[in-house]
Amino acid sequence: MGLFDAFRSEPPKLSPRMALAVGLLFMMASDGEIESEEIGQLQSVVGGDQDLINSAIKYLRNTEYEKFLTDAATLLNDSQKLCLLINMADSLLSDGRANLSEQQAFSKALNQFGMTEDGFRGYFETIAIKNNRMVFN
Repeated sequence: MGLFDAFRSEPPKLSPRMALAVGLLFMMASDGEIESEEIGQLQSVVGGDQDLINSAIKYLRNTEYEKFLTDAATLLNDSQKLCLLINMADSLLSDGRANLSEQQAFSKALNQFGMTEDGFRGYFETIAIKNNRMVFN
């Protein structure tokens, strides 16, 4: 047993609902900043379930992104994977920009969940239109 092992804890068990929250948190954190629009997106998606958010944060702190993607890919069915990808893309675009680290993180999720950029393009374009509030100016 290492000196600091007593301070480590196992991450919570991943469930489909937690995978949704964890995926959004990973996407939000991928650029090193969590914007207020992204927090609002997370709360909207999980319904303000603070216990779920706390468990998802604990999972995120103990798990590498690639491990999460691998685990989620085996846990989720195709509809759940698509739902998670759509919500991740919505989170990615919620602050009006997608930097390189966010794009790379999303690309990893697409690949791990068996989706191509071309296959996801229609969803992405719809989300971009939804988030473009400049059309009302």
